Amino acid sequence: MPTLHCFTIPPGKKAPVSGYNTGPLTPPKPIAETDFMTKLAIFDLDNTLLAGDSDHAWGEYLCHAELVDADAHRRRNDAFYQQYKQGVLDMNEYCEFAIAPVAGLPAARLAELHALFMRQFIEPMLQDSAQKLINEHKAAGDICLIVTATNRFITAPIAERLGITHLIATDLAQVAGVLTGKIDGKPCFQAGKIGKLESWLRKQEDPSLSMQNAVFYSDSFNDIPLLEAVGEAVAVDPDDKLRQHASDRGWRIISLRSG
Repeated sequence: MPTLHCFTIPPGKKAPVSGYNTGPLTPPKPIAETDFMTKLAIFDLDNTLLAGDSDHAWGEYLCHAELVDADAHRRRNDAFYQQYKQGVLDMNEYCEFAIAPVAGLPAARLAELHALFMRQFIEPMLQDSAQKLINEHKAAGDICLIVTATNRFITAPIAERLGITHLIATDLAQVAGVLTGKIDGKPCFQAGKIGKLESWLRKQEDPSLSMQNAVFYSDSFNDIPLLEAVGEAVAVDPDDKLRQHASDRGWRIISLRSG
């Protein structure tokens, strides 16, 4: 029969409970108001989630598909892209140029062309690391949203491919479902992204969604206005101007590029 060992608990003491820390109790962490708020995860698209620029790639696709004079179109497409990099792009002029070759085409033909564009130009730009980041935000219960200067015709199928339901983009005018080649409203570019996002937020049923409780990922200095407006700014494979600004502001800088 095993020997039983007894011990005496000193007066005023309590017996310890096996497996638990019997030291001084730490007061519980106060519950912050943001703990009950839905976080908004905002992503730029081109050169952020994608390893390339879908707008510029659309111009390359039109050349590849022989829907335009390749040499002339490529020269103008490249010139517009340089203007974008310099922050001086006229979005109205550029969108008219980009959409003119397909303006007036029936919806079925547009869908056919876009499917080829996705397969030939967009699929190679997809990044596993970007999809992982999106999925992590979804798993945390965050609302994922793409805010991009590129027009909705180009970007809506890309957002769907990435599994993101919410999209704010430059809208294109339509008549009877046919693209006219003009912009509808204001471009979703530079400070214009803030106005578009504010309008979107006003339409949401969840009152806790806000820019203050949002994180925004972008690669471009063109997005500094929105990066400054959100609660958390993250520079993703940033251009030189944004890298310097992010460093000065103490923002996180990350890379989603493979290798």
